[in-house]
Amino acid sequence: MNMHSSLKNNLYIKELNDDHLEQFNQLLRYAFQVTNLDLIHTGWNSEEIKLAKYPILQNARVFGWFDDATLVSQIALYPMQMNIYNTIYKMGGITGVATYPEYSGIGLMNDLIKKILGIMRECSQSISCLYPYSIPYYRSKGWEIVSDKITFSIKDSQFPKVPKVNGVVRRVTLDNKDFLELYHTFALQTHGALLRDSLCWEEYWRWDTEDIQIALYYDTQHRATGYIVYLLDNDIFKIKEMIWLNQEARYGIWHFINAHQSMFDKIEGSNYNNENLAFLLEDGHIVETIQPYIMARIVDVEQFLHQYPFDRIAFDTEFCFIVHDEILEWNNKAFLLQFNNNSVELKVLDPKECNATHRATLSIQTLTTMLLGYKRPLYLQQIERLVADEASIDILEDIIPEGKAYFSDYF
Repeated sequence: MNMHSSLKNNLYIKELNDDHLEQFNQLLRYAFQVTNLDLIHTGWNSEEIKLAKYPILQNARVFGWFDDATLVSQIALYPMQMNIYNTIYKMGGITGVATYPEYSGIGLMNDLIKKILGIMRECSQSISCLYPYSIPYYRSKGWEIVSDKITFSIKDSQFPKVPKVNGVVRRVTLDNKDFLELYHTFALQTHGALLRDSLCWEEYWRWDTEDIQIALYYDTQHRATGYIVYLLDNDIFKIKEMIWLNQEARYGIWHFINAHQSMFDKIEGSNYNNENLAFLLEDGHIVETIQPYIMARIVDVEQFLHQYPFDRIAFDTEFCFIVHDEILEWNNKAFLLQFNNNSVELKVLDPKECNATHRATLSIQTLTTMLLGYKRPLYLQQIERLVADEASIDILEDIIPEGKAYFSDYF
């Protein structure tokens, strides 16, 4: 055993508490190369950055490897909830992942990930999400891409012309009750959306400046049905997020944006609903950039499938998922779904015992991205991420709901 490998023998895992805030912050800044100069340029000082991460240690489960009393590797687990096809799931949000370079390559993070996944399973958090610093790394640990972020840029000559509506737009504060309730209503009817508690809202606003603005659209019944979070900066109207419950609200928000035309030259923003803005514009020759955003992982397939809202099919049948998971042994099973009388029964088998006519063999990554709607079964079969015959693919296409995930949060 070389010296690098034996280094691990002198380390131990421990759960962090408030006393470790300084070390937690130092490791994050080192791993992500955040300098004091960077903080000054963004308007933050070192103490503010440290305090900004204090909620993680207060509200999350944080584990780390220690060398004597020195923190050398860490991972944090947020307790969250998300909407998956109108079913509310407990979700484990992963953040604060970092290791000092001199301690890399000896499996520290691999062990922390396994530990945190085991905790999620115990807490019935059958799905986990994270924002990846490395897609290949997290794929190797069982996560897969499940949503995109689409950024766009619109010139002043391309601003949309929308029908006039009778409602009004009002600017409100971050803690406005109508604003918070509107997002909650939106999240309860939107696949993929995070249900934001106070911790999620803190993360949502974490790096925004004091100049950020919120505007609500109210219909003629005085109901808030849409909002925009935006910033006017250097002749650019920057959109952080824009949601609406109906088309009237969308029109009302665009009227509000257009009312600022004398104050900016172009619009820049992001959307997370997997809908190209260009199609909605009269002059759709705009720049849109699609990039992977959030990755997810099914932590416990059995727990996840028990909750999953499969579309019901018109005839009695059964379907078997034969799952391969390189990290979590409890997922290396065959999961037999029996559809009967508009109900679904789940049986967990040894893969060798699965003799169902209709079946699919796939990895935990492929199962996750398919059941969250990012990629459809037929496409996954065509790119050889899923092994199944044509009849089985047809059934999968029938029982898996349509719609890609909306996920606009960052943590």
